[in-house]
Parts: sequence; C-alpha cells; structure tokens
Amino acid sequence: MSSADGPLVVGVDSSTQSTKALVVDAATGAVVASGQAPHTVSAGQGRESDPEQWWTALCEALRQCGEAAHRASAVSVGGQQHGLVTLDAAGRPVRPALLWNDVRSALQARRLIDELGGPKAWAERVGSVPGASFTVTKWAWLAEHEPDAVRATAAVRLPHDYLTQRLTGDGTTDRGDASGTGWWASATESYDDDILARVGLDPALLPRVVRPGEVAGTVHASGELPFSKGTLVAAGTGDNAAAALGLGLRPGTPVLSLGTSGTVYAVSRHRPADPTGTVAGFADARGDWLPLACTLNCTLAVDRVATLLGLDREAVEPGGDITLLPYLDGERTPDLPNASGLLHGLRHDTTRGQLLQAAYDGAVHALLGALDLVLDADADLSVPLLLIGGGARGTAWQQTVRRLSGRAVQVPEARELVALGAAAQAAGLLTGEDPAAVARRWGTAQGPVLDPVEQDAAALARISGVLSDAAPLLDRGPR
Repeated sequence: MSSADGPLVVGVDSSTQSTKALVVDAATGAVVASGQAPHTVSAGQGRESDPEQWWTALCEALRQCGEAAHRASAVSVGGQQHGLVTLDAAGRPVRPALLWNDVRSALQARRLIDELGGPKAWAERVGSVPGASFTVTKWAWLAEHEPDAVRATAAVRLPHDYLTQRLTGDGTTDRGDASGTGWWASATESYDDDILARVGLDPALLPRVVRPGEVAGTVHASGELPFSKGTLVAAGTGDNAAAALGLGLRPGTPVLSLGTSGTVYAVSRHRPADPTGTVAGFADARGDWLPLACTLNCTLAVDRVATLLGLDREAVEPGGDITLLPYLDGERTPDLPNASGLLHGLRHDTTRGQLLQAAYDGAVHALLGALDLVLDADADLSVPLLLIGGGARGTAWQQTVRRLSGRAVQVPEARELVALGAAAQAAGLLTGEDPAAVARRWGTAQGPVLDPVEQDAAALARISGVLSDAAPLLDRGPR
C-alpha cells in the first residue's frame, strides 16, 4: 500500500458487469488500494441482475483493499443509472433488478409520453422524454406484467441507492441519479406526484433526495464490511454524474464515454429540455445540469462484430462504402428500441477489416450526431473532446472519433473515473470543497491531446442516409 498525505476516502463504481472500489488519498488523489469483483447479467431481450450480487461484489472489492479501507473516513457509491430495484418490507429484492439496457418497456414509454401531453410536455416538466431505459417505464412494465411483484414491493431504489442503503440503513438518493428516473421533475427538483399516480407508484416507496454536499448517513455496524463504524457516507450518484465529478468538468467541455453504452455529455448552467428526446436533461451531482445523449451499443457491440469476423478489435482497414449500424441491443439514440444490426453496401471486394471499421463508424456516428444538442450554443468548439471509458485507449476508437468529428481528442490518464468521482464526492464531505474542484486539484483530466484531422463528411452523410432510409425497417424489428 502506498503512503498517504491526508485522510483516506473510498469511491465505488458499481457498473453493469462488476463493482470496483478505490481507496484514495483525499489530499493528493493517489490511489492507495483497489479491488474489483464481477456480477452477472441475464441474456436475451431482458437485462436483469440480482442486487445481492452487487452487495457481495462490493464486500469482496473492499476486502481486496485491505487495511486501507478500514482507515477510510468517508465513502461514496457511483452506480449504473436507471435500474429498477424493488425491495420487500425486509429490504430484500423482490425480483432481479431491471437494468438500463432492458428495452422491454418501449411500449409503456410511448404510452406514457402520449398520456402526459407528448414529448414537449415531458421535456419541459421532467427535463427528458422517457425511453425504454428510464425507470418510470420499467415500473409501468412491471405493473402490467408482474402485478404480484408490484404488490410485494415496499421500497423502490436505483442501483446506487440500494448499495448506499445497505451501507447506512437509510433510503436515500441524489438529484443526479433521480433525474434519470422519469418521476423526478427537473422544473421543480422534486418527485412529480402526477406522474407517480399515473404509474401507480406510492411516493412513500421512494428514497429521500440528499442535497449536494450533504451527508447521507454513516456506516452502520456490519461484520461484512471493513469500515469503522461511523464512517461518513456521501449521497453517491449515477455513473455519468460521478464520471463528470471525476473529471472535474467545467461547463462546455464535451465528454465521449466509450463503454458498454456510449454517452456524450457536458456540464451546463442551463436546465436542458430537448423535446426531440435525443438529449436527456439530467441533473449533475453538484447543483448544475448534465445534458446527455446515450447509445445502447458501443464497445460491446463492436467487440461482438470483431468476434464474429474472427478479428482482433484493432484490425480495422480503410476503404469501401459499407455501412454497418451495430444496433445489437435495440437502440436509444436514435430511438429504435426494437432494432437489430443492419449491414448495407456489401461487395465482393469488401474486407473483414472494412466491415469492422464500419461497425466503429456506426457506433461513433450516433454519438456525434447528438453532440451539437448536448453543448450550449456558445460552447467553444476548439476545446478537445475528452475521451473516456473502456474504449478510450483503443487506437481504432481514437482514430474513428477524430476522423468523424474533425476535433482534437484528449485521453485522460486517470482510469476508473466513476470511482474517482465518487471518491472526490466523499473527500468533499471531509474538506467542504466542491467535489469537481477536488478532482481538478487531483489532476484527473490530464492526458495527451491528439490533434484534429479533416472530418470525413462523406462517411457521416452515407451513414445518415442509410439510417434515414432504413428507419422504418429498424423500428419494426426482426421478424
């Protein structure tokens, strides 16, 4: 274990596939210990996970951190957004959690949009137009398909809420994660009683929204955890808001996150309200806003294409006029929840490497298409795109983003930005600082800048044309 100059804090990243824990020196940002443990997700159209696995994985990740975790003064949890966790009166999961990439509630999403007056009304009231990813649509789906589970539910939580509650014994959330539910109204920064009534959800089942900088609770006695009793627990937040903290983002700096899902976001002083539904009007964890566009298919989809082709993920080749829309899990941006992958333009001379490059192009095209909507009108377009997530260090991802965006790209050297953001939030409890200022003091966004190249406007136009022509077929889904 490395020596520490200041008090220690723990930042947690409970993602789709695993839970990671970092013990961080609050003074310097140095990681002095770390741990990680996996959990599983169901296959098929439904995407579900057992919340008890998240807790077991957290305990194991903390155990791997050893004595450093016991010395920590505060802890915070960042978690995957949107997931619906239903608990019984004893605090046990009623059923597996419905995850963000479970798209079975697409019909309920469309119904709710119509019932509340259309996309514009939702955007103005909630800040976002709900899609199948949003928690409110998942609750509506559950009420329709599993009424017994709804009747057995005594508490509704998001993934990070669930882990925070296991730490403290109290039901809490934060504005950043709550803003992705569809039942928290950004216009009033409160739960929306009318929306809750429409889906039959008692507001008493929801957690208290903890204010930025407020202590959510303290670690209660448990033999499963290495923490000292009384260790402070921060509010925590959703994974994208945690990553924004981890980067110390200032307004106007765009982020492309390349993970299982792809996201584009930036901090804004202005409350977003995009009636097209492309941009989700999320709150951040500090008191500002985090307009964000998300795709369901990013690194996992491209890696799957590479596997099908028998290629290493970096084995791309230039050339050809092939278009591949890698919508293997349906898609959120564009809003095509029933879609599957689509290939157009295959020729006798098309190579496997060109097919793989087309998969990268299709994934990045969707993210860049939302970038202008995410950024404020006065944003400085010369600011490099911050490239983060599991794909950020891949040469093929870097070059594709540069070629299709025409902008400089910066790759922060710091890894595990969600966990670092959670750690910065925990450190802010101890020092009284803005967590983003803590992260800037730690230098988490520092990294090499890749110069811009000429934008491949022809490729962007080709992909857009194929998407436009094929949208009715994609929306119909496979038969």
